[in-house]
Amino acid sequence: MKDTFKHKGMRQQLVDTLESKGIKDKDVLNAIGKVPRHLFMDSGFIDHAYVDKAFPIAADQTISQPYTVAFQTELLQIKSGDKVLEIGTGSGYQCAVLIELGAKVYSIERQQELFKKTSKFLPKIGYRAKKLIFGDGYKGLKEEAPFDGIIVTAGAPFAPKPLLSQLAIGGRLVIPVGDDVQIMTLFIRKGTKEFEKHELGEFRFVPMLEDKN
Repeated sequence: MKDTFKHKGMRQQLVDTLESKGIKDKDVLNAIGKVPRHLFMDSGFIDHAYVDKAFPIAADQTISQPYTVAFQTELLQIKSGDKVLEIGTGSGYQCAVLIELGAKVYSIERQQELFKKTSKFLPKIGYRAKKLIFGDGYKGLKEEAPFDGIIVTAGAPFAPKPLLSQLAIGGRLVIPVGDDVQIMTLFIRKGTKEFEKHELGEFRFVPMLEDKN
């Protein structure tokens, strides 16, 4: 569990790569420059930790490509103290980036194996979410709503209604929508029933699974 100067140097190169690909938010770049991504991967993959690629983790899931993490995070426009719901804790990497930005993170994971592993691992390396929950992300987390931001880290066939209803006015939902290829979609809540929708290019995600366990 070491984070060396070499790792820090590799992270800086990753940040430069993300900037060259169009990520502009300095706070997001700074957070990616701080989170030790290699600790979230099996030791065999450590050499690949700071390459801008997705990688397999447990339970047939992946640790998202750093560019995708940065892109989704930038769309959320997080301010310190914002309450953010993450659907799909996965390895915990995206969660750590959100915490690094000062967000109060509530995260839901529906793969038991990943949930157990990540809920032990994150606090060990100094990242404390407000709540990590084992459950169905399609339902959101009504008892903690409203949220300033909701981020979905798996492909969904549509934007689940509970997630839209759990956004604060002015809140932002970032979700990849589609089956084989997803369109990164941003919903901004403008009023009780009013949402502004933006579609922002194609991405590929593992599918979001409903009630798997």
